[in-house]
Formats: sequence, C-alpha cells, structure tokens
Amino acid sequence: DFLCISLVNGFIQLRYNLGDKTVILQTFQKVHANGNTWHSLKAGRAGNEGYLDLDGINITQKATPGMNALDTHTDFFVGGVSSLNLVNSMAVENEPTSFTGCIREIVINNREMKLTVTDPKGGANVGDCDGTVCGYTVCKNNGTCQVENSGFSCSCPQEWTGNTCEQSIHCSQNRCGSQALSKFIGNSYIKYTDPYYGKRDLQHSRISLNFTTNQTEGLIVWMGKSEDEDNDFLAIGLANGKLKVVINLGERISVPLTHSKYSTCCDERWHFVTVVQNQTCVKVYLDEELILFEDIDPQRKYTALNYGGICYFGGFEIGRKVNIVTTGLFQKEFIGKIKDVVLFQDSKKIQLMNAEGYNIYNGNYGN
Repeated sequence: DFLCISLVNGFIQLRYNLGDKTVILQTFQKVHANGNTWHSLKAGRAGNEGYLDLDGINITQKATPGMNALDTHTDFFVGGVSSLNLVNSMAVENEPTSFTGCIREIVINNREMKLTVTDPKGGANVGDCDGTVCGYTVCKNNGTCQVENSGFSCSCPQEWTGNTCEQSIHCSQNRCGSQALSKFIGNSYIKYTDPYYGKRDLQHSRISLNFTTNQTEGLIVWMGKSEDEDNDFLAIGLANGKLKVVINLGERISVPLTHSKYSTCCDERWHFVTVVQNQTCVKVYLDEELILFEDIDPQRKYTALNYGGICYFGGFEIGRKVNIVTTGLFQKEFIGKIKDVVLFQDSKKIQLMNAEGYNIYNGNYGN
C-alpha cells in the first residue's frame, strides 16, 4: 500500500494503492515554476475515493468496489525519501527524484506538522526557505513580520497584540484581580498552558472553578490537547441544563457522567464545581455536594490523565467547532462567566486573562 503526491511535468499527481489497484489523479493546471508563487494543495481519500485540489480546483476519483484502508505502518516522508529505490515503481510516473522548492504548513488528518529542526524524526539537505528570521507564521493571526537588526518585529492587526500577535487585545487590556474572572460572550475561548505539567502526578488530577450562565448548553473546560482522538481529556460542561463531566484516560473510550438529579446550571447563579480523578475513580462536587462518584474502569488499564498541559476554557480556537472537536459530547461554546480556577492543589488561582484567548472580557466590569 502507498499514497504519494508528486510533481510530474509541471502537474500535481496523487497516486495511491490500497492493495488492489493504483488510482491516479492529476491536476488540470500546471504549477508556477518561477520560484516565488505559493500554491495551496489538498489531497487525500475517503475510503477508496480520492480527491486532489490545487488552488481551489478539485478533481475526484469516484469510488469503485475494492479495498478501502491504507495499510502502511511506516514513517511519513516529505520532499523525498531516505533512499529513492524504496519508492514503489507505481507511486510515480517517471524515475523518482527528490523535491526542490519550498513547503510550508503541512496538515495531516487535521493535525499540523511542525517543520522545525527538532520535531521531525530525521531529514537531510533542508534549510529555511525564507532565508530570514521571519519565516512562515512567526507572526500569528495575520500579523506582518519585519526583519530587524535584533531579530524581527511583528505588526499586528487591530484585534491582536504581543510580540508575535498571539494575544487578543481583550485579554491584554483587561487584567483581572485575584478572582481571575472572565466573561465569555460566545465564539470565545481561552487556551491555558500549565507551566507545572511536567511535575504533576497525573494519576491524581483535580480541577475546581466557579461558573454562572443562563444557557443550557456549553463547554466550560476541556483539559487536554484535543489534537486527535487519541488524546486524553477531562471535560466539564452543560448538556440539557445538567452538569456533564466526561473523562478519557486512553484507548478512545470516553466515559460521560451526567448529573440528572436537578437542573441548577442555567439559573444565572454562581455554582462551584470540583472534579477529582484518583486513578480510575472520579468524584464530582457541585456546590460542595458530592453528586457523582464512579470507578470508570475497575480493571485499571489506564490510570493517568495525560492532558498535555493544555486547558481550554469556553471553547476552542476560531474555526474549531465544539460539537466537532468533542465528537458531540458538548454542543456549543460556553456563554457566561468563569472564575477561581484552580488546578490540582495549587495555592494560586489561574490568571485566565493572561492566557491566549479571543472574545474574552473582564467579568469584574459591568455585570
């Protein structure tokens, strides 16, 4: 089996074989070989139906009966391979040659590959295409990079600030007090990176916070990277007006715990939630009353919450819908206020407004 994208006589080709026959798709137009034109390329397959899109012009290969799984179990190569004689003769039209040019922003199965010196497993004869310290996406959120004697500087769009335009002005201008009270108005999120993650005992996790809302649906917090379906997570939110807690310690098995005794979560009053994970035992407290207590896996197959040091509050980055990222566990972003977030047994509350975020306001002002 193989899947290969190559440049052939100026055209882009996608070739793949799932075990029965080789499918070949080729773009209608040639790429510009002037060395200064960027092209956007999307290619892949759903089952045995392939698609190839160059700069918005799409070609598809209709599925026919046959194999529909790509069984490779090998490394993923970009720009060439360690030995060209390893390339299947059907994967390319002519003799295989390495790519000469520039490649940026590689996304595989919705996960971006970091093209840095340290992240790839290996490589050879690869350099910085830009040739300056600016490079691609050094300045976030459509910021413009300028080369300076001391390095670089970013000119940021109106809504963003920080050295690399990474921080929303709503977060930078509104420093919260000791409560770290944040107001979420919809299409909002905060992404917090836990600086103490490396020292945590992940078999004994804990998070507590206060929230208030008038909504019956919403994701309050998601402890986990949420980059792919294998990532561990612990989530707290609202579903049908009830408090819902979901935990996944591994093997893609999500265990939802829903408090159905009474609905108190959308009455615009402050509610205090604490979730404690002791290996596979989970306790949930609402307003200091123990409302849920369950051993989610008596076999103790997975006992640690490997959340990657990432916590999302209220939702996810722009363009990432809550119902899609959480695979339907929660339906929408949180609208309301969150304060007094404490991880594990830390003595200090998280300063939410100092973290990366969007559409977040200081809840101490106004209501």
